Amino acid sequence: MVLIFVERITERLIYTLDFVFKERGLSYELTSDRQEFLTAVKPRFNYSDQDFEGVPHLRPSTMLFDTDLIVYGIESDKFEKEDCLKISGRIEPLAGIFYVLSRMEEYSSTIEDEHGRFPSNNSILNRFGWLDKVVCDRWAVAFLRFLAHNELIEFVNHKTEVNIRPTFDIDNAYAYQLKFGWRRWMSVARDILKGDKFRIVERRLVLKGSSKDPYDTYDYILSIAKRGFQVNMFWLLGDYAKYDKNISFKNLRHQRLIRKMNRTTTVGIHPSYKSNSYEFYLLNEKERLEVILNNMVEHSRQHFLKLKIPVTYPSISSMGIKHDYTMGYAEQYGFRAGTARPFKWFDLTKNKVSDLTIHPFVYMDGTLNEYMNLSPEEAKERITKLYHEVERFGGEFVFIWHNETIGDYGKWKGWQAVLEHTLALKNTTHE
Repeated sequence: MVLIFVERITERLIYTLDFVFKERGLSYELTSDRQEFLTAVKPRFNYSDQDFEGVPHLRPSTMLFDTDLIVYGIESDKFEKEDCLKISGRIEPLAGIFYVLSRMEEYSSTIEDEHGRFPSNNSILNRFGWLDKVVCDRWAVAFLRFLAHNELIEFVNHKTEVNIRPTFDIDNAYAYQLKFGWRRWMSVARDILKGDKFRIVERRLVLKGSSKDPYDTYDYILSIAKRGFQVNMFWLLGDYAKYDKNISFKNLRHQRLIRKMNRTTTVGIHPSYKSNSYEFYLLNEKERLEVILNNMVEHSRQHFLKLKIPVTYPSISSMGIKHDYTMGYAEQYGFRAGTARPFKWFDLTKNKVSDLTIHPFVYMDGTLNEYMNLSPEEAKERITKLYHEVERFGGEFVFIWHNETIGDYGKWKGWQAVLEHTLALKNTTHE
């Protein structure tokens, strides 16, 4: 137990130190009482602008003691040989953790992509080339090593057993099945106008029952769950629109499929594209899924990864969502929040910890294939490096696939092997 002196104890400080200490099975104690600190016989550390002779010391920035959203000067430097943030002129592993984990930079950003998302190339981690590193965990370990070097604690960072968590977004349950009326005829007309004979023939075979729908990969998803993986699925149930094109939630066969998958996996809501702007749609879609499952829905991931901070998280939390899996980028792999560990969302608008648990994801199938144009072999190499980063510093290895991308179909030919490579990583070793 190390006693830490600070001039003021705040929610931000406790949140950060809990991430540093408690996530690694260590404990700490805080005091702002100078006399108590002077007379304490336990190991002591000074995190303030005051001076105590012979006590290891780190001068803080004001970030963990402020209550308002302030623009800080952000630079990079070194702490314990680790690349680290320098905040308002001070090297700050602790405030750096809070800055990245809370996504403070996104609160004041006015830059958005075409879908209203915060772009990865505008992030601090991208600026310094750190997106592929779990920097919050690296800074936590560096800080604990600093304490250990000063003989305040005993600490050795060990490689961890990584929990591999495959997740699947169901944006379009089937390519051809369960699409009736104008949707079917519009699709047929489009294929005829394009002269796409392959799809015309394929549709006919699928609808006759002579061929399997190419998006029907549900038995494969179930087989992954039966191997012992904890599988999450996120189902789009929004009304048909430009970016929301799943089969109607009213279709009874669609409902039976959802219930079937929920018996072996955890099915959560995939809030529609438009729900990010209108809470009515979010509540409506969540209730649709709850009626189908006859159960409360507490897991969510935004369609198109439309995460807008600080709007999205308070909105879904108010609807009863307890776990969100949207923390990551569409166009770039890596660690948007600087960690692969699940963590509680710190709401900077209220300056306190929320009940919402964030599960960051490490990569998405479309990021590798569509945004970055990697080959399957190149994708495997990048994924392996990301896995070893998590293995070294701890966390869950959460990743996103879709039912239409895992069937070795079309432009996804050869990509099922990339998913299998990821699933097999838990059986590999790395020196």
